[in-house]
Amino acid sequence: MSGSEVVIVGGGVTGLSAGWWLARSGIKVTVLDKFIVGWEASGRNGGGASHYASPLFDEEQRLWPQMDELLGYPTEHQKGRILIAMTERQWEQYRFVAERHKRLNHPVEVLDVKQVQEAVPLAGDNCFGGVHYKFGGHANPQRSVQAYAWALQDLGGKIMQHSPVTGFETAGGKVTGVKTANATYGCDAVVVAAGPQIPQLMAQLGVNVPLAAARAEMIITEPAPMMPLGGVDGHKIYGRQTMRGNLAYGGGPHEWLDMDADGPVARPSTPLARNLAKRLAEMLPKAAHLNVIRNWAGIIENSPDGRPIIDRLTSPDNVVVASMSSVGFGLSPASGHAIRDLVIDGTCSFADIDILKLSRFDNLEADWREKRGWMPIS
Repeated sequence: MSGSEVVIVGGGVTGLSAGWWLARSGIKVTVLDKFIVGWEASGRNGGGASHYASPLFDEEQRLWPQMDELLGYPTEHQKGRILIAMTERQWEQYRFVAERHKRLNHPVEVLDVKQVQEAVPLAGDNCFGGVHYKFGGHANPQRSVQAYAWALQDLGGKIMQHSPVTGFETAGGKVTGVKTANATYGCDAVVVAAGPQIPQLMAQLGVNVPLAAARAEMIITEPAPMMPLGGVDGHKIYGRQTMRGNLAYGGGPHEWLDMDADGPVARPSTPLARNLAKRLAEMLPKAAHLNVIRNWAGIIENSPDGRPIIDRLTSPDNVVVASMSSVGFGLSPASGHAIRDLVIDGTCSFADIDILKLSRFDNLEADWREKRGWMPIS
């Protein structure tokens, strides 16, 4: 048996960030991943970092501008985002949200159509206006995953890829070992941040974590002329312009999936790529001539209320469960900090995150997925 003070199950941005934060505190960390780091939604998303509805928001905003320096590797973080309203109803909603941000002292600017076109040259005159968030921003998911991984390894942390977890060893109300097909890793504490596999893993410890898995799809175009600000959302899609000029965009509706311990049974292509391309061409009509050069998907997990679950359990009392419910990438600097605090100190040092406790679902109805319509199509 090999040993670590903390074993982290899941090598996405949440697990890697938690490992990096723990290693910064001198903790011996091993991260186990079923395939390679960032292979699911962590490396396949729009790269947004503007989650103002989260209790982790202030820490997210404080940390992202520092992450390249702190990690020692590039994340390609850029500040600011623009939301483009494509309908009158969206325009009303965006202006309402902008006023809320102003009351919270978040720097925002409401833009008319001409101002939108100046800020987003690929936009047309078919929009109603926009809102410029001068906070938040976006980063490169693939670069960021690798930056977390390298930074963790620089601090002595171990990452074991192609090592799916098969079970746990327990004694005295604690997890004492994490089992894979080839080894058992002894530990003092465990973080389960395995995305859509969390329910199956936690069930082995007698803990019910209600999550529904979905396929989140992205498209990427050939390069376009660089815009002054690369983070542009709207028309029910989200994404960014890459440093090469490509437009990388995703958005609903998600395809709901059933999961087993090894992940989704299949990863078929869907008609969503056409839908995404159509909406992107409508939002940025001066980019409508660009070809879609590839599309890909990752599997995300969603809690019943859409909020993350970050909680240190009482039984087993050395386990932290962390499910980010589709917003893991942007919140990763802050969620890793929170998980580090829960593992070492038992409480978060920078924010009240009681709203994210698993116990809020204690009285959840058994058929919650059916009632929400979050079921796979036969």
